[in-house]
Amino acid sequence: MTSLTVTIELECFLRILMASLCGCMIGYERTRRLKEAGVRTHCVVACGAALMMVVSKYGFSDIIQNGVYLYGSDGVDASRIAAQVVTGVGFLGAGVIFRTGTSVKGLTTAAGIWATSAVGLAFGAGLYLIGWLTTIFIVAIQFLMHRLNIGADAYTSQDISLQFHDCPQVREQLFAMLEERGALISGCSTKRLDNGDMSYHLCIHIRRPIQAVELQAMMDSYPQITAFSV
Repeated sequence: MTSLTVTIELECFLRILMASLCGCMIGYERTRRLKEAGVRTHCVVACGAALMMVVSKYGFSDIIQNGVYLYGSDGVDASRIAAQVVTGVGFLGAGVIFRTGTSVKGLTTAAGIWATSAVGLAFGAGLYLIGWLTTIFIVAIQFLMHRLNIGADAYTSQDISLQFHDCPQVREQLFAMLEERGALISGCSTKRLDNGDMSYHLCIHIRRPIQAVELQAMMDSYPQITAFSV
């Protein structure tokens, strides 16, 4: 049986690295627009897609030798199995994505599942070096980007609702707190209630979510606040 040389596998891994870099660039652009899928998600998806392409292209070279099919019959296409895995695991990954209000959770987890299936294909096809190198690379992506808080992955989506008697000081205190914490407001809706109270609903992106105890302290300081939720 024929197999890929170490030089060819290293070249293939270079392709995976370049694809991942491009994924980071695309993810950064999305991050600038405050989209949920940021640098890390796009990087993992690009990495997995590149690995699947390598597996599809080179992973079945050992079934043909000198134009002769060693396994199966003439016209067999072993790469069909890889194609079905790509599609099937895509549905599996969709099962871990949840949406709550404006917050979307599980995108990077789904991308990781999808990329992990590509690692399994690589080992199953006998591409051991690529499988190990890509595994280490994916783990490094997840660990380092999570620790370094790069791009949209550094932010958490949060919904804040506040009801208070119409009072400029309360509004100023609320927005001052958000500015101090470096929060980015992605959506805001206000409503004047029948009793004259103001109702604020804010959708924000923030590195460290605002805790209920902080709003409770604000409520204690301003009797005009009648209700809040986070």
